[in-house]
Amino acid sequence: MFKHSDFFGLLEKSHRLLLEQELRPTQGERFQPTGFADIGAAVYELPNGTRKLLVESVQSMANRFEAVILNAAGELDEDFTGLPYLKAKITSENKTETFVTSLTEPHRINSPWFITDPEFSSEFCEKACYSKEKPLDWKAIGKALFRYDPNSLLHGCFLANLGDGRVKVPRALSGFIEAEEVKEAVSGGMKFSPIDPSGKLRSESYDKDVYGNVPFQRVEYTAKRITSYFSLDLSLLRGHALPPEAFELLVALGLFKAQGFLESGTRLRTACDLVRSGDLTSNVEGFALPTQSDLRDLIRERIKNCRDQKFFADPAVRLIEVKAIRKKPESQGEEPVEGHEEDE
Repeated sequence: MFKHSDFFGLLEKSHRLLLEQELRPTQGERFQPTGFADIGAAVYELPNGTRKLLVESVQSMANRFEAVILNAAGELDEDFTGLPYLKAKITSENKTETFVTSLTEPHRINSPWFITDPEFSSEFCEKACYSKEKPLDWKAIGKALFRYDPNSLLHGCFLANLGDGRVKVPRALSGFIEAEEVKEAVSGGMKFSPIDPSGKLRSESYDKDVYGNVPFQRVEYTAKRITSYFSLDLSLLRGHALPPEAFELLVALGLFKAQGFLESGTRLRTACDLVRSGDLTSNVEGFALPTQSDLRDLIRERIKNCRDQKFFADPAVRLIEVKAIRKKPESQGEEPVEGHEEDE
């Protein structure tokens, strides 16, 4: 039987909880790694000549961790009702309404849809004891982040849109996947047009070079070993000086996300479907990762504890209403294309 006291007692003297889980392709040997603009796959060598490959980046893993507690609509799963987060209702000039939350927005609570709202910004600064040209009170900042969005403490946030950009909280939960002794598996294919292979026959309303036959090259990889790594920085979480119930909630939530990823999130791409191989290992002697069910029950209990002791904002989901305008281009020509800001 899972005992909360025994579990947290095991972690009491640990600065970090480090976990490793070996993975393998579900079928066959080939897999498709993450790719980066202009450089493609990240292949590198160790000083001893071993070739390694980054299968999944820290940034991408953070997004996958965040998705574990969301439902199909991108909202917080009902199992975790009561966990605070921010939600913005964005009304455009043509009266179209869009909703975003700090659970999905890049940089979470620092999203301009939230932190630049005058009322919320003033309230947050008061709770965080923050003002320009005044030393930062990191304990107050940690409590304020926990009050409005505990996930910002797990996944990190850089409040660049608040004042002078001094408030930067690193990730407590991080992960990545690497492959060892990798070899390229080169193949290819053809985007085939049964109408006109030359691509000269086109729709009258769409004159782009997307017609006809298009040959392409495809590079996948094989590896001797694929390993997923997880790190939960316990010292960082303790440094926020939160009450025990709050600390335990963050630890359980972080482990639930890691466990959830291993349970159902390892199909990373069309050609990168991985499953567990072997046992999970840890740097803490005697540690065993609790089941999803046990962690879920623990999280629910700690959410109730934190709510009862008023560590959370009330209401837990803070709705911020924003009127959006479309910026006009500074000069004639096409409007600038908005880029996607990657998770920190």
